[in-house]
Amino acid sequence: MKIQSKYLPIFIGFSLAIGIVVGGSLSGLTNNRDEIKNDSKEKLSKLIDFIENDYVDEVDTDSIVELTVNKIMSQLDPHSVYVSPREQQRVVENMRGDFVGIGISFYMFKDTLAVIRPIENGPSAKAGIKAGDRILFANNTKLFGRNLPSDSLYSQLKGEKGSDVALTIYRKSEDKKINIDLKRDVIPLKSVDASLLLNSITGYIKINRFSETTYAEFRTALLRMKKSGMNTLILDLRDNGGGYMEEAIAIADDFLKEKQLIVFTKDKKGNTTNTYATKNGIFENGKVVLLINENSASASEILAGAIQDNDRGTIIGRRSFGKGLVQREMDFDDGSAVRLTVARYYTPTGRSIQKSYAKGKESYFKESESRFLNGELYAKDSIKIADSLKFKTPKGRILYGGGGIVPDVFVPVEIENANVNFLMQSGIVGNFVFEQLDNDRSLFKGMSFSEFSNKMKETNQYFNEFQAFVFKNRLSISLSKDRDFVKRYLNAEFARQLYGEDQYYHLILSDDKMIQKVLNKQ
Repeated sequence: MKIQSKYLPIFIGFSLAIGIVVGGSLSGLTNNRDEIKNDSKEKLSKLIDFIENDYVDEVDTDSIVELTVNKIMSQLDPHSVYVSPREQQRVVENMRGDFVGIGISFYMFKDTLAVIRPIENGPSAKAGIKAGDRILFANNTKLFGRNLPSDSLYSQLKGEKGSDVALTIYRKSEDKKINIDLKRDVIPLKSVDASLLLNSITGYIKINRFSETTYAEFRTALLRMKKSGMNTLILDLRDNGGGYMEEAIAIADDFLKEKQLIVFTKDKKGNTTNTYATKNGIFENGKVVLLINENSASASEILAGAIQDNDRGTIIGRRSFGKGLVQREMDFDDGSAVRLTVARYYTPTGRSIQKSYAKGKESYFKESESRFLNGELYAKDSIKIADSLKFKTPKGRILYGGGGIVPDVFVPVEIENANVNFLMQSGIVGNFVFEQLDNDRSLFKGMSFSEFSNKMKETNQYFNEFQAFVFKNRLSISLSKDRDFVKRYLNAEFARQLYGEDQYYHLILSDDKMIQKVLNKQ
């Protein structure tokens, strides 16, 4: 049985929904084209006015316009898209790198808003809200027992910076209600999930997307670890669907020497724009390793291509998604936007890594999923390479274009059961762990991270409970053959909710096959 869609991980589609955006509005069309298209534009405008003013029934003309725009965009490439006002607001916050709210991660448990963990140094943490608390009311608005949609919940928790919100909390551990007043504040949405030393000389940085704050976050982490003696950096771009091209370029600049080509773009008229590294790189001599997989796309591929084509580092993992198109965004007054492909980008050797979309959008996005079926995720020999698209690096290495970045060192997926792999990276794991902790948080009270790690290694209790939880949710997935893999992800999620993000990565990376490829060569 297939995994229910609500439990699937944030996969290719979403990763590319926040994919590469090059700033600015669309350039004006030439006078000749305006003259040619004026009749068509006027026809559409007149039709909308005619319907709005004279049609016998009430019609939402905004929805008609939206359908028309979507129909137009569907005739273009897979990454030229219309974005509704509601979705655009979420994307803007995500790419800006912050939002204004109360600062919690939460889970709707039995139709009640339950706090998984207050965000460190956020308003809720400062006000004393704890993991496991239930938020019953926000400014007298009831939040439980109403099956409220996510948008309604967010509207109660978000607001203007400095605005007041009065919360009524039920604290299960003390069996009492608490009234808490706090002020909403700016909550950072970090794009660097983790930055830590794996040993005395090897640093690790995980980037989940390229937002406005990514380079600043990356630079801070890099300088801190470099000061601690790091001389090898593992940069993890797995499942990073892209984002702002400029942020990826800034990171590449830190690795490359002055005047080395990072990327170039070419528009429909054949105009090219080259981007070169500057003399300001802060890690030009250390060892660089990039981790990629089938979900690494767009800006991730720009960065990986720059490193690979300049012989600057080693790319480890599996073939990346294959998105080599550049979008520019046009915003509308109602908050919606259109992203239009305006150019193609090329790696320094001249490779276009854009895969074909000739068979349509559905086939295009399913191509990445089909890699499970054709064996590509298990064996490098199964990767289809276009021999006619050969390129050579400065050191004479042969690379290939035409569909993603092929890694220098191939590492297959850890387990063959794709459903288990998806399951362990989906929301169901976090929900299960929250419910286990909610049953009795005192089991872990006062326990050090080291004590916790040893305890979790020795027990199969939570593995068995999770298998039952999966079956209870009508997912016919047997986990017995992948016990160690499942336990690692379960234990890591317990660590995240109890201790924080860095501890999650300490456990999730402990037996990571790509990480081991690096560490075993030292």
